[in-house]
Amino acid sequence: MRIQRNKSTDCGGFTLMESIIASSIAAMMFGGIVYGYIQSGRNAEWSAYSFAAQSMAMQRLEQTRACKWDPESTPSVDELISSNFPTVVSILDVPMSGSNYIYATNFTTISTISTAPQLRMIKVESVWGFINGRLYTNSIATCRAPDA
Repeated sequence: MRIQRNKSTDCGGFTLMESIIASSIAAMMFGGIVYGYIQSGRNAEWSAYSFAAQSMAMQRLEQTRACKWDPESTPSVDELISSNFPTVVSILDVPMSGSNYIYATNFTTISTISTAPQLRMIKVESVWGFINGRLYTNSIATCRAPDA
């Protein structure tokens, strides 16, 4: 007696090649998801450093804007000179654990734009480094007239 097989009910499994391809696609998808999370964490950290450096620059700019500059008084007072604002190296104000401090250097430049009317430009640059070894600079500038 001969047994006939019905080809429509014959169920075969996956071939080895199909399994390897499916596994490699799943591994690439998983790797892409992990890489995306790592990149988003790195971008968030870079943004935190950049914001902290901008805050340091803004703090120095506010110090220059708060100093006294009154050429009309007797005697005349001029505290808005570059030598009163030396280069400062300080720690960025970001959350950290242990001793992994991130330092930033603030450079303050004060230059005369015009003498009549008196006007000076104040520029503060905050230079800081990131994990990738590159240096970044946050800059802020404003103009200031003497005290009224």
